[in-house]
Amino acid sequence: MSYAPFKKRIYAFLLDYLVIAVYGIFVVGTISFVFRPYIESLFSGSPVTAELTGFFMVTLPISLYFILCECSKWQGTFGKRKMGICVVDRFGQRIRISRSAVRTAVKFLPWEIAHFGVWRLMLPSSLSEITVYIILNVVNLAILTYLIIPFTNKKKKNVYDWAAGTEVIHWHKSSSP
Repeated sequence: MSYAPFKKRIYAFLLDYLVIAVYGIFVVGTISFVFRPYIESLFSGSPVTAELTGFFMVTLPISLYFILCECSKWQGTFGKRKMGICVVDRFGQRIRISRSAVRTAVKFLPWEIAHFGVWRLMLPSSLSEITVYIILNVVNLAILTYLIIPFTNKKKKNVYDWAAGTEVIHWHKSSSP
């Protein structure tokens, strides 16, 4: 198997970030504008309610995009397809939805923990400010780890690849997923 270089994986994620941005514009620009009177209270009371609302409006749909695309016949998201790479298990086979869910959950865990911290800074919380800052610094360390780990192994596997037992490889036109 020909493992995808980190640079291609970053470019693929940037392309996927465009998809995420379009979805974000839709959610913020349309749903939030049209339904503002109904959802405003969800983001101004409890940090738990705000975080859960954000999770269901943003994190869950984006996670489903990654989960469903990576276990589909395409074996990758829009960005991965455009960059000619795909996600496989250690045998080079298409991954199952459970493996894809683990991969995506670990990938976005720092993002969700950051939301946890930010909401506790914005709204009244039982956590001290210093505790929240410690949590946010741990998130920064996790992100840094995610950026460094692929350079430490020849397969360019990231933390979430190790956790899910996946690899990201080049796909060839003759064996296109």
